[in-house]
Amino acid sequence: MDKLLFGISGLPIGEEGMKFTYKTGIEYLKNIGLDAMELPFVRSVNITDKNKDEVLNSKLLNDFYLSAHGSYYINLNADEDEKQEKSLERIIKGAEALLKVQGRSLVFHPGFYLKDSKQETFNTIKENLLKLPDLGVDYRLETTGKGTQFGSLEENVALCKEVKTCKPCIDFSHLHARYNGSLKTYDDFATVLQHIKNELGYEALEDMHIHISGINYGEKGEKNHLPFLESDFKFEECLKAFKTFDIKGCVVCESPMLEKDALLLKSFYESL
Repeated sequence: MDKLLFGISGLPIGEEGMKFTYKTGIEYLKNIGLDAMELPFVRSVNITDKNKDEVLNSKLLNDFYLSAHGSYYINLNADEDEKQEKSLERIIKGAEALLKVQGRSLVFHPGFYLKDSKQETFNTIKENLLKLPDLGVDYRLETTGKGTQFGSLEENVALCKEVKTCKPCIDFSHLHARYNGSLKTYDDFATVLQHIKNELGYEALEDMHIHISGINYGEKGEKNHLPFLESDFKFEECLKAFKTFDIKGCVVCESPMLEKDALLLKSFYESL
């Protein structure tokens, strides 16, 4: 990609009384100055043969970026082999649907430690990721917001080094919550980007997929998303680091205020 795009997760909120489909949501977001939408496949894959053409046409007409968040019911380290196989099926089903609308990135949480060690979990998840077919969609491993969940920055980046079809999805708000409010300064955000550059090369910074929002957390990590101005998440310092490292790709806002906070991010970034 040649720049940093800004968008939202799911359909826009709009003004009072507005209701959106993916087609009209894309048109609305483009009209207000945003560039991207992450389709929520979290409970079901909702791109079908019935709606795929109108979504694809709207995407192409508006020069829009589409990604998708895969199923919540994925655990590539499940105790039962059958559950691991079902998880792989859900990932593939999401990727196939995203391909129908020429989407780029399928985001998902890889799994949970359960009773296994971190190394055992890493190895099992890696073996399963290697089974995924190369469909032309990037499988994006999302950093997670609780210490009980597999998916630290270091774990996901290490997987991406070893599985060529995988790339990271850096959820900076999750990282902030995972370590009980750890991202406080510009240097904290810069350290994350430097780790990616060191391990995956500068080309990874030219093809980033990012989640960001205000966030509520406690000792055990993430609780819920918040608007930026109701949170201690330092989005200004985060965006300054994006500018310094000249990253490119897509920033997906997951704030409850969706497009309003996405426009806040884009406006501040463009002012730097």
